[in-house]
Amino acid sequence: MSDHVDAIVIGAGVVGLAVARALARQGRWVIVAESAAHIGTGASSRNSEVIHAGIYYPTGSLKAALCVAGRRRLYAYADEKGFAAHAIGKLIVAADRAECDKLHVLRVQAEANGVEGLEVLSARQAVALEPNLACAAALHSPVSGIVDSHAFMLALQGDLEEAGGSVAFDAPVIRADVTGSPIGLEIGGVEPVRLTTDILVNSAGIHAPDIARNLDGLAARHIPTAYLCKGNYFALSGMKAPFGKLIYPLPDAAGLGIHATTDLAGQNRFGPDTEWIDSEDYAANANRLGAFEQAIRRYYPALPAGALQAVYAGIRPKIVGPGEPAADFVIQGEAVHGVPGLINLFGIESPGLTAALAIADAVADTFT
Repeated sequence: MSDHVDAIVIGAGVVGLAVARALARQGRWVIVAESAAHIGTGASSRNSEVIHAGIYYPTGSLKAALCVAGRRRLYAYADEKGFAAHAIGKLIVAADRAECDKLHVLRVQAEANGVEGLEVLSARQAVALEPNLACAAALHSPVSGIVDSHAFMLALQGDLEEAGGSVAFDAPVIRADVTGSPIGLEIGGVEPVRLTTDILVNSAGIHAPDIARNLDGLAARHIPTAYLCKGNYFALSGMKAPFGKLIYPLPDAAGLGIHATTDLAGQNRFGPDTEWIDSEDYAANANRLGAFEQAIRRYYPALPAGALQAVYAGIRPKIVGPGEPAADFVIQGEAVHGVPGLINLFGIESPGLTAALAIADAVADTFT
C-alpha cells in the first residue's frame, strides 16, 4: 500500500517552491520531490537575479501577464519577509541611431503589457545617469531591479513548511502512473518510496520534458523537445563596478543579450550569452571571452583588456531550438492533455524568477 499525499511538486527551484507554497496555503498536504541535496541548484541559482518589468514579451502572452503580476507580488513579498529586492532601474540601450526606433517599439510593447514609468532618454540623459555608458539613446525602466534569489527561495520554503508541507531531498521521481486517480509515483533515493497523490506538478526546469516522458498515460504528443541553451557569465576583476543600474542591449533572438547586472554587493557581472549545447554542462566557458568583450564594448567602450573572468553558467530550459521564435511559458493542464490532477510546466525560462509567485497562483487556481 502506498502513502497518500494531497499534492506532489517535482522540483525545488523557485517556481516549484512557489507552487508548493500556494497549494499548501489552500490547506493541502504538499511534498516537493527534489532530486538534488538542496533547493534551487539549477536555473534558480544560476541566473542574473534580475527582477524584470515585463517589457519584452508579446501582449497577452503568459510571459507578459505573469511577469508583470509576479514582479509586483515579488516586491511586496520581499517587503513582507525582509529579503533584498531593490528597484535599481534598467537602461536598455541603442548602440547607434539605427537602433533608436527599436526603443520606441519596445516602449509601446511594454506599456501595452502594463509596465509603469518607462521613458526614452537621449544619450545625454542616459549618460547623466550612468557616466561610463556609451549609447545613442536608452529606454529607462525604473521598476526593474535585483533580488536575492536564495533568500527568496528560503522564504518560500519557510512558508511551505509553516503550512505543513515539506521538501524531500535526494528524492528523484523515477516514474509515475497517470492513467487513473489517484496518481501513483515511484520516488528513488536512499530510501525509495511509493506514493499516491491527487495533484502532481512537474516543475523540473530543464528536466521537465524528461520527467513527462516517464509519466505512464501521458501522450507523447504533449511533451515538447528540450533544448539546452547555456548562458555564461563573466565578472570584472580588480576594478570598481562601472554601472549602478542594469544595462541591457536590445534583445536578440534567443535572449536579452549580454547585459551588465549589479549584484547586492554593488559589483557588476556580465551575461548571459547564448551557447546551444547537447548535454548538461554548468562549467563557465572561458573561450567566450572575445565575444563578451566585443558585445560589452558596444555600450562600455572603456572596458579594459583582461578585466573579465568567467565565473559561472546557467542553462535556459528552452522548448524551441536555434533560430525558432521564442516560446511562451507552458502551463499544461487537463484541458490540454486530459489527465486529471496533472500540471506540466514547460519552458519556464526568464522571466520565471520574477513571475514565480504569479505562476504559482495560476497553477493553484486550477484546483480551486
